[in-house]
Amino acid sequence: MSDGVRTIAVISAGAAGRSIAHAAALSGYRTILEDILPASLRRAEDEIRERLDRAVELGTVGEEDARAAVGRLEYATTLEDAAREADMVIEAVPEEFDSKEEIFRLLDRVCRPGTVLITNTSSLNVAEIAAVTERPQMIAGMRFVKSTHGFERIDVVRAPKTAEATLAAAFDAAKRMAKETRVIDESAVK
Repeated sequence: MSDGVRTIAVISAGAAGRSIAHAAALSGYRTILEDILPASLRRAEDEIRERLDRAVELGTVGEEDARAAVGRLEYATTLEDAAREADMVIEAVPEEFDSKEEIFRLLDRVCRPGTVLITNTSSLNVAEIAAVTERPQMIAGMRFVKSTHGFERIDVVRAPKTAEATLAAAFDAAKRMAKETRVIDESAVK
């Protein structure tokens, strides 16, 4: 499964979603950023391009790499359009259980059976989010620790029912997007 992640959908073009989409595209993934508000997608596209331009100016990203990242970015105004072809979906909505629950119920219906579902949460229980789906073994968490020029660290959170293949796929994606990656058991965090 970890070899099969080529397309990542990011749900929500807020600050977290923009940063995740930027990192995913720069890491070589076809990246589909979703938001129901077209204006949010336009702002996200502008900001990601500005970040890449700044990184080129600073010499932290090559010009060709920046151009390639922009070419890997796509935008969608429905969750269905974003998630339909994704191998991994990273949800990045605000920390409200009801919102995340609704999104994961919908993802459970529209995603292919092998799609890895990730919740970007720092305060909610991954197991409780996974429990609203028919595929809790396909769900993990990611906690993104940001630095000035990207992600310093991504913690991959293993819930009790997270399958090893799901964990491996999440860890591999995180490793490509951050300087440091570690796996933590949700039971050890609470």
